[in-house]
Amino acid sequence: MPLTDSLRNDILAAVPSLRAFAISLSGNADRADDLVQETLLRALANIDSFQPGSNLPAWLFTILRNLFRSDYRKRRREVEEFRTALEKLPQDQREALILVGASGFSYEDAASICGCAVGTIKSRVNRARSKLAALLYVDGAEDFGPDETVRAVIGGSGG
Repeated sequence: MPLTDSLRNDILAAVPSLRAFAISLSGNADRADDLVQETLLRALANIDSFQPGSNLPAWLFTILRNLFRSDYRKRRREVEEFRTALEKLPQDQREALILVGASGFSYEDAASICGCAVGTIKSRVNRARSKLAALLYVDGAEDFGPDETVRAVIGGSGG
């Protein structure tokens, strides 16, 4: 089925409702926008499978819902993998990494909390990030995915 002006207009008219649904699923406007964009790309790529006269918004919502569920399963597996890898780190490295990477403390604050020198914290965080990256087979945080906490822990910089 070719993409007619009428069909294109109907798809565009569904975007606000798709976005609202995506926000309700993901709880995040940026993630919702990504879901809607991916939904539209999939819909256009598979427009031949749309049956004229059927419910276009329902078809689009189904695509969006399936994308969300697929992404959710993928993210859940990544989180489980990350937690397993994190548990494999030595306690002092895991503690330093969580303080600096996930909790957002500066190196100085983390050193104060742990009762050690700033250089020691920097070294622990660096070794922990390297080990995590090796355990997770990533070259950098951008390769691991969109999760901000994971990016901060693996590749973020301490203050």
